[in-house]
Amino acid sequence: MSGIHVLRKFSTKPASRFRRSLFFSTFSKDLPRVRPYSSSISNHHKFFFSSHIWCFRQLPDWVSQKTTSIGVSVRHFSNSVETEKIHVQTGLNSNPLVIERIHNKDQETLGESVSRVEINVETLGGKVREESEAEKEAWRILEDAVVRYCGSPVGTVAANDPGDKLPLNYDQVFIRDFVPSALAFLLKGQGDIVRNFLLHTLQLQSWEKTVDCYSPGQGLMPASFKVRTVALDDNTTEEVLDPDFGESAIGRVAPVDSGLWWIILLRAYGKLTGDFSLQERIDVQTGIKLIMNLCLADGFDMFPTLLVTDGSCMIDRRMGIHGHPLEIQSLFYSALICSREMLSVNDSSKNLVRAINNRLSALSFHIREYYWVDIKKINEIYRYKTEEYSTDATNKFNIYPEQIPPWLMDWIPEQGGYLLGNLQPAHMDFRFFSLGNFWSVVSSLSTPKQNEAILNLIEAKWDDIIGNMPLKICYPALEYDDWRIITGSDPKNTPWSYHNSGSWPTLLWQFTLACMKMGRPELAEKAVALAEKRLMADRWPEYYDTRSGKFIGKQSRLYQTWTVAGYLTSKLLLANPEMASLLFWEEDYELLDICVCGLSKTGRKKCSRVAAKIHIR
Repeated sequence: MSGIHVLRKFSTKPASRFRRSLFFSTFSKDLPRVRPYSSSISNHHKFFFSSHIWCFRQLPDWVSQKTTSIGVSVRHFSNSVETEKIHVQTGLNSNPLVIERIHNKDQETLGESVSRVEINVETLGGKVREESEAEKEAWRILEDAVVRYCGSPVGTVAANDPGDKLPLNYDQVFIRDFVPSALAFLLKGQGDIVRNFLLHTLQLQSWEKTVDCYSPGQGLMPASFKVRTVALDDNTTEEVLDPDFGESAIGRVAPVDSGLWWIILLRAYGKLTGDFSLQERIDVQTGIKLIMNLCLADGFDMFPTLLVTDGSCMIDRRMGIHGHPLEIQSLFYSALICSREMLSVNDSSKNLVRAINNRLSALSFHIREYYWVDIKKINEIYRYKTEEYSTDATNKFNIYPEQIPPWLMDWIPEQGGYLLGNLQPAHMDFRFFSLGNFWSVVSSLSTPKQNEAILNLIEAKWDDIIGNMPLKICYPALEYDDWRIITGSDPKNTPWSYHNSGSWPTLLWQFTLACMKMGRPELAEKAVALAEKRLMADRWPEYYDTRSGKFIGKQSRLYQTWTVAGYLTSKLLLANPEMASLLFWEEDYELLDICVCGLSKTGRKKCSRVAAKIHIR
């Protein structure tokens, strides 16, 4: 098996203590041997990954064709190696590097066997069936949206509307947007594009970046990237991957969910292809660790939930979700589970794995206990006493009963419930957020009883959440003074439009997966059939407007890729239930027994976790 890490820049800035220890302790024996081509580069220069990746066509064929498919196994090493020198230029004005390609004779056959991932559809449990006209057109659109870099597919553009003269950033590859496309390709038996995407976005993972003279934490994944053609001289042009970490985004929002989706997709790739060599690579293992270290960093927060700013996820505009939004918590929980599953446990990772286990336990308890609302819980909040100063307080977050919105009293069904959109001191966001609730079901962040209640609520409030086009991104919309104050009078997020309770067909695949996990595929089939009637005729819009989702969104892009991919993935999941089962998680009862609060030792207060178990088992 062969390994290649293309290092792109030198820096005279000394490496941080973290980077030095990480690099030399983890990589010292696993990276290819790299030395300056010219002696003018002194030995004390440290190197780091920049935010651009260059493709040079004069490199040998194996670099462009097999780099994304060759890895160094974490668990298997051999002393039998031979080297081959190649020249890689690190920038426009810098000297090239000489990188020695390492051949492992003992594993060459294994390396070649995974160089191209082909999946037999029969192994997916798929049955041969005739595709509808909508499916055939959807596949044509999805394939036309594929972006190539150095001749290899690396993702799909956000939208490919031929009539759009001002695409803004819709011509870029977004990490979150590509996830349904990736699953569609994987379920169709096409794994190369997903493997390429995972590796190239990993190379873009930020080690050094600056926004207004400030550098965010290591491990941040970009929101998107674009393949640009750059002129090197009058006769030569090359391709470069140009990422956006939020420094160009509207509002300069940080893409918190990008790294979480990347980890979730990495696990899905291994599950659906059987190719686990990718997640075992040294560079991939390090990428997982960097994301987890960033998410698990100590701060001032008192809660196990992840604290983020407004606009840090799918809802990437000001919508009052700053704090601890459910969408981020459900993705965070999934990423923690995936990381625990994929990380190789050794001396360098055992402390991180322990921290992941502890956070999983605390996070699941917090969400299940404090985010859940049903008619019984709402009545309890309605009778809350406030200003309680006690370790035994019932109203722990000092929630005022007047915060319960009038619409909720009559809207909540007797047999249903859902997880709150957000929870902070003296604040509960009672809006229903679809993605966060669906992914809580998929990941088992919510309990089995809560999962059933969430689907019961969807069924009971079908006209509100599904309507004429599935699915509402949140419910209800912010109107009047709430819209003016919370969104800042955002003209794109007017009531019942875009992120302010617009209807997004891409959410179909998360809903489908949640329904299939709970043994209720008929709900998903009903929603997919409803969408199928309009999507093709409406030219695959990004979102729909109005309370019932009747009109195409006023600023909706047409031929939106994740609308197409969400529909295709839903169809493929329904046709392959055994493969769908690989993408969700069952209840982990061991987490219920993990508690590091130490309350049992002090005798000051009993841990409430014990009492909560009776509601779960």
